[in-house]
Amino acid sequence: MDNRKFLPIIVFGSIALFLIILFSSSIFYTIEPTQRAVLFYVFGKGLDKENIAQPGFHIKAPWNKKFVYEVQEVTEEESMDVLDKNGLSIKVDVTVRFHPNYEQIGYIHEKFNKAYVQNLVRPEVRSSVRQVMGRFTAEEIYSTKRQEVENSIINETRNVLNENNVEMSTLLIRSIILPEKIKEAIEDKLEQEQASLAYRYRLEKELSEAERKRIAAEGEAAANTIVNKSLTQQLLKMRGIEATLELSKSPNSKVVIVGSGDSGLPLILGGN
Repeated sequence: MDNRKFLPIIVFGSIALFLIILFSSSIFYTIEPTQRAVLFYVFGKGLDKENIAQPGFHIKAPWNKKFVYEVQEVTEEESMDVLDKNGLSIKVDVTVRFHPNYEQIGYIHEKFNKAYVQNLVRPEVRSSVRQVMGRFTAEEIYSTKRQEVENSIINETRNVLNENNVEMSTLLIRSIILPEKIKEAIEDKLEQEQASLAYRYRLEKELSEAERKRIAAEGEAAANTIVNKSLTQQLLKMRGIEATLELSKSPNSKVVIVGSGDSGLPLILGGN
């Protein structure tokens, strides 16, 4: 049997196997559960933004490029100096948690490349914090409107990031540090306001109690006036007779004389 006719096949197969082994790292790739990938077709349609490589084993042409993105939630901490409404310098520490939109990493890559955290997230967080705090005074930021300030920063940051295919889960203001003298002045003012509110509460309570007593006294006086007007001589005699008759039923009463009193009321004699 002439094996020479198989020689080209053997040579071609060997070359193909060698090339596969040589370029295996460029042909075969695996995407981990916390990753997604986008491909760039050098001789084709370019960056494929619509078809995202999901977790698992994949094959590609060795000349095409893949860009792998970590898509699990990331935490970034920022410390910055901002100015309040009156130009006072305030130090703010912020924590933000976010992740890229899994199915939109092609658009993120096209616009920001893999440095989207440095080119998008950090600048927008800083910008939102500065813009929002610039609309409030130090006292409002530190105490009276802190929640409103934090909510505004969260909403404005989330809107900008969402527009660029990044989902923000949380933004927290860890600390707000004012110059010591300003902080002491604000805290002193807050203490005075609390003391004033407490005094006002006690005063209102005392006034309310005094009003209650006045109304009760007026009611009692009005009731006495009504009773006095209704107590005629005939009514008093009738009530006296009724009371005497009740007393006469007592086992200690022996004699009842009707009409012998100064007022014409019955008398009871002989009681033990």
